Amino acid sequence: ELIASLRSRLQSLWEERELVLSEARECAERGEELEATVRGLCKPNEFERYLMFIGDLEKVVSLLLCLSSRLARVHNAMSRIDGNTDAEEKQSLSERHKLLSRQREDAKDLKENLDRRERVVSGILAKYLTEQQLQDYQHFVQVKTSLLIEQKDLEEQIKFFEEQLESLEQSIP
Repeated sequence: ELIASLRSRLQSLWEERELVLSEARECAERGEELEATVRGLCKPNEFERYLMFIGDLEKVVSLLLCLSSRLARVHNAMSRIDGNTDAEEKQSLSERHKLLSRQREDAKDLKENLDRRERVVSGILAKYLTEQQLQDYQHFVQVKTSLLIEQKDLEEQIKFFEEQLESLEQSIP
């Protein structure tokens, strides 16, 4: 029953992932349309700023999500430390935790810098775009970020349930 339940949950997650990927493709299409509009209206250097911001948005959000996920896994491993855990493993987990924490703080600084750049880009676009186009741009940025987060969350859940299913199947003779 447990195996069937895990398989069913995995199937639901795979279907949900397909929906999110479909939404991501639609978002990318809207992004391309927006990019064409911005290219046609802005000066070349302003357009470059826009492109750099959009490209960095995905990179920084993905970096933050990745580091947070890795940090959570290390934190979970550290919570399982007991008297039987050897000192070398404890030390290794502690060092990884410190390193990932520093890297996540650096990524948060990058995100703050990105947020400032977003305000600059919004200011530039406000000179050229209609109110509706500006709202479409802001919505695009929000949706792009949300979809990245949702995709990462689904990937983590799928990985977790696949590992659970594999462990369970191996434990049954």
